[in-house]
Amino acid sequence: MERRALTVGVTVGVAVGVTVGAGLLAAACGRSGDEQLLVFAASSLTDAFDRLEDGFEATHPGVDVVVSYGGSPNLVGQIEQGAPADVLATADRDTMNRVLDLLAGPPAVFAGNRLTIAVEPGNPRGIASVADLAQPGLVVVLADREVPAGAYAAQVLEHAGVTVDAASYESSVRAVAAKVALGEADAGIVYRTDVAGDPSRLDEVVIPDAANVLAEYPIATVRAGEVADEFVRYVLGPAGRAVLAETGFALP
Repeated sequence: MERRALTVGVTVGVAVGVTVGAGLLAAACGRSGDEQLLVFAASSLTDAFDRLEDGFEATHPGVDVVVSYGGSPNLVGQIEQGAPADVLATADRDTMNRVLDLLAGPPAVFAGNRLTIAVEPGNPRGIASVADLAQPGLVVVLADREVPAGAYAAQVLEHAGVTVDAASYESSVRAVAAKVALGEADAGIVYRTDVAGDPSRLDEVVIPDAANVLAEYPIATVRAGEVADEFVRYVLGPAGRAVLAETGFALP
């Protein structure tokens, strides 16, 4: 098994995403003799896909799954430039639609997610709602609007009529969560699964469904192959659905 999860929060400000070179390096560093399966997945899928990687390899001896995580637009941009991904999973339909003509199979929605406000444990700034994110002196970080989480957050803020002067716009939702967890921001809008994946360092202020958006995650085969097709079926099947539910995702 070979993981290429991108580290965020150790050095704040480092762009989160994988480069074409990193993807090629990951594909070259698997277990000798195993068939490589290179999966590009949105960073918010890290916890779930780490487990799916383990489960798939356990049931498919001789296959080495290499997962590279990053912002969905970053991953799609690499595929457009010729990166050798076998499977792509993004955090929204629009980003997946950019590469429809490069896919070997049609996308299928396999998971959903909701936004939440990530705060430090105990919520020391007393944030109670989206409206509170506009408080003077509050340090708020958001994902860049080109990233699905940033686009979704913009929808939530617009619907609430709230204008936030963000301290920074991050290249992935995991970078937003990391800044809050490190105490470098008071709050950030992330996915509920991001908070669930780091409960010792993050609390959440729930955004009601009526004021929220549902993020939809599609998955597709990029390069035709039996193993790639099997991995997509695994994610869509009972084993994949169980892992996704356990890591906090909604199921379609």
